[in-house]
Amino acid sequence: MRKRKSKGKSKRSKPSKSSKASKAKTLEKFTKKASRRGKRAKRHETKRLEAKKRVLEKLRMLGEEVYVKLAHGEFPSLKIPSRSTSNIVYDPKLRQYVLGDKFFVRSARNIRHIRPLTQLIWVAYTASTLCKMDKTSTLRDIYYMAQADGIDFRDQQESDEVITELETVLGMPREEFNIFPEERSAIFGDLTIEYTVRNYRGVRVNLTMHPDGLVIGPTLTSAEFVKCNADKVIVIEKGAMFTRFVEEQVHKRFKAILIHTAGQPPRATRRLIRRLNVELELPVYVFVDGDPWGMHIAQVILSGSARAGHIPELATPDAQWAGVYASDIVRYKLPSDPLTKVDLKRLDELKRDPRYKGDLWQKEINTFLKIRRKSEQEAFSRYGLTFIVNKYLPKRLKELSRR
Repeated sequence: MRKRKSKGKSKRSKPSKSSKASKAKTLEKFTKKASRRGKRAKRHETKRLEAKKRVLEKLRMLGEEVYVKLAHGEFPSLKIPSRSTSNIVYDPKLRQYVLGDKFFVRSARNIRHIRPLTQLIWVAYTASTLCKMDKTSTLRDIYYMAQADGIDFRDQQESDEVITELETVLGMPREEFNIFPEERSAIFGDLTIEYTVRNYRGVRVNLTMHPDGLVIGPTLTSAEFVKCNADKVIVIEKGAMFTRFVEEQVHKRFKAILIHTAGQPPRATRRLIRRLNVELELPVYVFVDGDPWGMHIAQVILSGSARAGHIPELATPDAQWAGVYASDIVRYKLPSDPLTKVDLKRLDELKRDPRYKGDLWQKEINTFLKIRRKSEQEAFSRYGLTFIVNKYLPKRLKELSRR
């Protein structure tokens, strides 16, 4: 006969001491992690609110200065730091070019100044409104918003110029008063970030999640770096080359974070490059076209631009220019085009620019002037699609690591 099974409750085995200890340890680890995340979020929120308070106070003081003069029956005027190249000096502490102490006065007493002064005050008012409402806008948005308020800008270039002028008056970048450029650069690599902006705070993303790379916008620029498995950053001027590098898995083969600048990199991209270099101590290599314009893209990443001389912490002085050099055109017999008159004029300007006084820069400028040819990054494809990744890149990185 079969024995009937007992209907009584089965006795559960008691958890062992080691199992209890393991659970407690996991719980403790989870609690600590959540606590760290909470503190980090709180720290970011505090910093954001302090920055907002600082901007609003500066905008209030600007408005008050104009209002008081009007109330006293005086013509309103503003002192604006000069952004001419004669007012740009090298700051050895910041290791970048900054504005000197020259300025000019824009006064409503002068009929030619009334228009730009009015535009500047309107932009300041708009910036204040954006900050108070916790909204952001783009340079393009601002141009169209002005039309709605009856403020006349000839084109977006004029409104961009006035926004830059407001930056110099306030002594802070436009991103601080919530005006951003159009996003066009991208980033790809084994770096996990955590967003700090409202509605996405605490969300983590690995930058290999999208094969086209993630767009570098204000939310990505301000994100926390959580985990990084890369040991270098490769900055690339051209989109086609960026895509090639992703396809050839350069991020894995060279443990690199890849950044596509799409020409001259926007400020958000330059700020991100600097953060990767300073905060994660990653060396940065800048790979651009072999022509004077490519050289200048690399130089702006290294030492800043004259137009943004009033904004600190955009340059990455320890970055290295990785080519395409003029000497590469000769060494690799690259397909090339003749330099135009505009190219040659630009090379003459660069030759005299103090940022280009280093031996490498001078040597390559002289080679460009001698061979009078230029090449694009894609020219390496004459030796096959993978030549640049299999041959050129490892050789160049090895050369640069010895400098």
